[in-house]
Amino acid sequence: MSSFEKVYEDIFNDIDLIEPKPILKWAGGKTQLLDVLKEAAPKKFNKYIEPFFGGGAFFYSLSPSNAVIADSNEELINLYNVVSKDVESVIDELKVMPNDKDFFLDVRAQDTSTLSEVERAARMIYLNRTCFNGLYRVNKQGKFNVPFGNYKNPNICDEDKLRSASNLLKRTKIIHGDYKQVLREYAEPGDFVFLDPPYLPISEYSDFKRYTKEQFYEEDHIELANEVKRLHELGCHVLLTNSNHPLVHELYSEFNISVHQTKRNISSKGGKRKGEDVLVKVEPKRNIIVVPDEIQLHQQVEKYPSTRFMGSKANLLKHIWGVASQFDFDSVADIFSGSGVVSYMFKAQGKEVFSNDYMALSSTFTKALVENNKSKLTEKDLNKLLTLDVETDNFVSSTFKGLYFSDEDNAFIDQVRTAIPYLNNKNKQALAMSSLVRACMKKRPRGIFTYTGLDRYNDGRRDLQLSLREHFIEAVNIYNDAVFDNGQNNKSRHGDAMTARRKADLVYIDPPYYSPYSDNEYVRRYHFVEGLAMDWKDVDIQENTKTKKFKNYPTPFNSRQGAYNAFDQLFKKHKDSILIVSYSSNSLPTKSEMLEILSNYKNNVEVVSVNHKYSFGNQGNKVGQNKNDVEEYLFIGY
Repeated sequence: MSSFEKVYEDIFNDIDLIEPKPILKWAGGKTQLLDVLKEAAPKKFNKYIEPFFGGGAFFYSLSPSNAVIADSNEELINLYNVVSKDVESVIDELKVMPNDKDFFLDVRAQDTSTLSEVERAARMIYLNRTCFNGLYRVNKQGKFNVPFGNYKNPNICDEDKLRSASNLLKRTKIIHGDYKQVLREYAEPGDFVFLDPPYLPISEYSDFKRYTKEQFYEEDHIELANEVKRLHELGCHVLLTNSNHPLVHELYSEFNISVHQTKRNISSKGGKRKGEDVLVKVEPKRNIIVVPDEIQLHQQVEKYPSTRFMGSKANLLKHIWGVASQFDFDSVADIFSGSGVVSYMFKAQGKEVFSNDYMALSSTFTKALVENNKSKLTEKDLNKLLTLDVETDNFVSSTFKGLYFSDEDNAFIDQVRTAIPYLNNKNKQALAMSSLVRACMKKRPRGIFTYTGLDRYNDGRRDLQLSLREHFIEAVNIYNDAVFDNGQNNKSRHGDAMTARRKADLVYIDPPYYSPYSDNEYVRRYHFVEGLAMDWKDVDIQENTKTKKFKNYPTPFNSRQGAYNAFDQLFKKHKDSILIVSYSSNSLPTKSEMLEILSNYKNNVEVVSVNHKYSFGNQGNKVGQNKNDVEEYLFIGY
């Protein structure tokens, strides 16, 4: 790293330490009420939502890790979007904009439709910093019409403040839209909604409106109050500010209302600068699931062997445990275990775990590390696997010659798969097979078997240079290190989740996702290692296919109606257990349909959203074009 790059990096590290603050002066901003608002805010919440955003003083003060902000002012939302994505270009524009009345009038008169997004963002900050009192006001044609402020030395370009705000806005969903639309789409149980609408009465406090071409009348306040009551029923925390007006007290009489003295900084007459703000505090009507900010997983979880297994929930473990930890339970059934990492996490947290999957390789993983509490592969075991003098059937060497691995690697697979049954217990056999499966997946550039060829995607990385023998020995050590005893009688099953009869206090369901954007064919991706885990018994290889795959297992999750019916059956079957269901926003059934099905069997139904990016793109799309940015949902029924 050059000295210049080091200085530049240090600057941005320092920016991370600066407390974010509003980048605009805003009429009706909540700076004066911050202490009151912070005191009234919930200590824990899932997501922060502010749909009348304006200057965002409260948002910057809270600096939430998961937030949705919105406003009907298009120029305002453009500003925040640009600052979040390209703050340096905004800074460059502002640096050359002078505090000059003629320049101000020229900028004010600009047709924004002719400007770039960056130019529009810089224009808004410039006008805000140099106009009278930082007002934002437009006429009926939507033209900015606040006069020049004649300030001696306004801070037009506060670089540190802009960069600090950018860091916070980068992790925030920013929306241009009506507050009702935003709340209907994003508000969920456990969320914290802050509402700072245009104040009542319209005539007396007109300068406190969000100045857009739209207006906000008394009937709008009545409609807003109805929305607040809906949020209350939904299970949200709500804080709402307004003026101390009789209609406000009438509309929110059932909630906690407090009155606070404030100053009206935009009135030209000193006698009218005092005011009283009302704060309405709305608690959720019912118990809600709130995921803690700091979630602690047992350090053992970190030892689980990593894979690139499709749909693995390794990156969501803290969210899953954050939800599950709200309940009192001793046993868990993970009925679509997949990579096995969720079962392993629950085992590490001290729970009795029943793990199930219809894929043989998945149930092999969990037999090795969830059911198995003590067995490890010894040096003697490893030597037997590597050198046992047994006659092999050369099945892999002949069937898959030239498709996935070299002749040497294929011969090694045949050697180990033939020697595994000679180990003295089932758990050791599972450890050895899991290690061999992992070795095969690591040796493949993308960990999958949907294409053939030995050199495709070979970019020289270490995993592709090691032999399968070297990968296998490494995997044995990794799996041995992950074996531990949690003192519980854990079990692993290979079978259909629809027929699993095991009862548990909590049932975690992570089925194949049915989506119109991508397939859920695990067998197509992993047919080679799935066949390996089964030793190709009862497998009908499709010899006419280039990859020598075999038929997909039948599953109801291959169609929308099939998935809908399967969820209904599963929820009915496990209606006496706490249910946690992982599902995706780009999958079907829809979120509302899932909530409806779950509500048939559970009195309390909630959903927690998690931003997530899947490592697999969709069929027929380039990586940069696919729709793998989604909301991962955790549906909870109790």
